[in-house]
Amino acid sequence: MYKQILLAADGSENAVRATKEAIKIASFHKDSIIDVVYVVDFEKTKVEVLHSSSSEALNLERRKKLSKIEHLLRESNISYKVIILHGTPGLEIVKYANEQQVDLVVIGSRGLNSLQEMVLGSVSHKVMKRVNCPALIVK
Repeated sequence: MYKQILLAADGSENAVRATKEAIKIASFHKDSIIDVVYVVDFEKTKVEVLHSSSSEALNLERRKKLSKIEHLLRESNISYKVIILHGTPGLEIVKYANEQQVDLVVIGSRGLNSLQEMVLGSVSHKVMKRVNCPALIVK
């Protein structure tokens, strides 16, 4: 089945829904592990750094965004690890998934309409097109 699952997470409600689906899938295989991948977006990093008092405070704030997701994973007794990457979210998720040869990618959909997606693109769409494994987009 799916032993190594990459869960792309940013702390949003979409990511929480994706977490619940990843937990369901992981629960079918006792040796499954979920890699919770949070990408610090270069575009947003400048603002975060300017408003942070220290690098420790910045790291704590980033981990706080994942607290609900980690709570769900702990509650479910699923093995997991948190990986924080830096860069462009779509590219970093794809790079990690392909390098680690994960079995499945689970990612939340931001819910863009078709015009927004055409103009902005979506992380989930970019990931879906470029990973070398099955991917699940959760709405």
